Amino acid sequence: MPIVVGFVPTKEGRAAVARAADESVLRKTRLVVVNSARGGRDMAEVGPASTAERELADLVESLRARGVDVEVHALVRGNEPAEDLIQVAGQVDADFIVIGLRRRTPVGKLILGSNAQRVLLDSPCPVLAVKAEA
Repeated sequence: MPIVVGFVPTKEGRAAVARAADESVLRKTRLVVVNSARGGRDMAEVGPASTAERELADLVESLRARGVDVEVHALVRGNEPAEDLIQVAGQVDADFIVIGLRRRTPVGKLILGSNAQRVLLDSPCPVLAVKAEA
């Protein structure tokens, strides 16, 4: 069964993909990379979105160079990233999901919610949470 990983172009996102790629090679299974964007008014025509697309393309190229069987789901459906990860994991019958974690203040958790918490609580499969190097 495949491994699903959430990717955002941050140190936490890169750490999650690195660990997921290691697991994919070890288990000889497909890696499904999910990149979820809100879309619509939230996306600039040039800038962060195009930078993220370039980084995702570079990431896929480097994974394939390592021999990783990688599939990308670049989603712009207006969903929260957690919702997209959970849906894709269910669709591909994932063995587990890998997510990156970052520290947040208690107020930040209260106001913004937590995608990581949602994935941990609602995932149809086990979740591996990875912290980035300090």
